[in-house]
Amino acid sequence: MSGTIRIGTQGWNYAAWVGPFYPQGTRPASFLSTYARAFTTVEVDSTFYAIPPSRNVRGWADRTPDGFVFALKMPQEVTHERQLRDADGVADEFLDRARELGPKLGPVLLQMGPDFAPEGFGRLERFVERLPRDIRFAVEVRQQRWMRDDILARLLDLLRANGAALALSDGKWIARETMTELAAAPTADFHYVRWMGPNRDIVDYSHLQFDREEEIRGWSEVLGRTALHGTTVFGYFNNHFAGHSPANARRMQELLGARPVDPSTLGEQISLF
Repeated sequence: MSGTIRIGTQGWNYAAWVGPFYPQGTRPASFLSTYARAFTTVEVDSTFYAIPPSRNVRGWADRTPDGFVFALKMPQEVTHERQLRDADGVADEFLDRARELGPKLGPVLLQMGPDFAPEGFGRLERFVERLPRDIRFAVEVRQQRWMRDDILARLLDLLRANGAALALSDGKWIARETMTELAAAPTADFHYVRWMGPNRDIVDYSHLQFDREEEIRGWSEVLGRTALHGTTVFGYFNNHFAGHSPANARRMQELLGARPVDPSTLGEQISLF
């Protein structure tokens, strides 16, 4: 039984996308509803900085069609500032707010900071074990020591026992061969993939500036095989991956057998409503 593959981007609120992706004249208030005509999911970065007000969360749901899914990042107060210490109250408040998305709530990402080391495994274990089971969770670790065979085995056992996914990323802390192996052995019924890119100095998000075709093709083959075994995939491109994440996301959709939405038609779709 094949799993669903949802491909999108990390965020939608980029003025530089007006023209190359959003139709000319698209206002920020219409970015999300326009985005949702091209993609079925998005990763929300703003929740990393603060728990959003209810009106914002409900507004996201109202501006997107049925079947659209939001992946939310756990607030940095939990993952970076407290590093999972005495963070249950903040996490619970955030998850209650996230549930206001209803069926549009996708995975919640626990993106741990680069200074969160394997010595904190006990804190991670306690935190993951108390997470509610009505929400999907993915855990991202950003230190290379987590990839040591003995430590990685413990981490995977923890995630597998609690139905959580290990977020796969193209970061320098994970070798590409390791990522491929991990993609073939999911710890949950879904994968969470993030394409970040090495070029953090990119500031113009209006067009592709690097050719990442080989990497996208490689990932499409890996994810296609994974989905054939019934694993759902959530995958998100960052603008820093190659300069303009909507183009990368459409290319991935194409390689996975979907028919990407041509940006030139988004204006026509707007005129229908």
